[in-house]
Amino acid sequence: MRLLSRLAPLLLASMFAACSTIDVKTNYDPGAVQQLDSFKTYAWLPPPTGGDKNVYNPIIGAEVQKATDQALQSRGYQKVSPESNPDFLVGWHGAINQKLEADTVNNYYGYPYDPAWDPFFAGPVGMTVPETYVREYEEGTLLLDIVDASSKKLVWRGRAKSELKENASPEDQQKRISKAVSKMLADFPPKPKKK
Repeated sequence: MRLLSRLAPLLLASMFAACSTIDVKTNYDPGAVQQLDSFKTYAWLPPPTGGDKNVYNPIIGAEVQKATDQALQSRGYQKVSPESNPDFLVGWHGAINQKLEADTVNNYYGYPYDPAWDPFFAGPVGMTVPETYVREYEEGTLLLDIVDASSKKLVWRGRAKSELKENASPEDQQKRISKAVSKMLADFPPKPKKK
């Protein structure tokens, strides 16, 4: 029983890491909602350069563009060359940050121990000391920007954050990027808020 109580926090942590979610937020210029709704064609801004080579490399860039093209074209937008006078431009940025997570757990998961409620009670139980488990992980952030092509003004931004899986296969990586982009663009273009 003591071994199980020691393993439980580690099992829970690994379970949550395996099913980590993608946290998505979007923001837009409320004054540009009608303009966003009228957009039909788009082109890509030049790819970002410099920075972390784990993020800014041709493979990640191609994956982001492929997922974004699929999401936008499924909504009826047409990709054109930057010289063809598109309605809007699309750009992306990314980052990988080191994160720490600390969880303090005791054998009774935060509740005071009462032998009267323990059907497995088989004698005196010693007091237990809560234990803190620290876990280090990497969090990836993907930003997707929509820029008005005529004014060069940022009118919409999506942000997706998720824990990165260690040693993820290229297929898993593409699926995560596609899922993040799909979630970000789920409500694009934004609708005017009702008063």
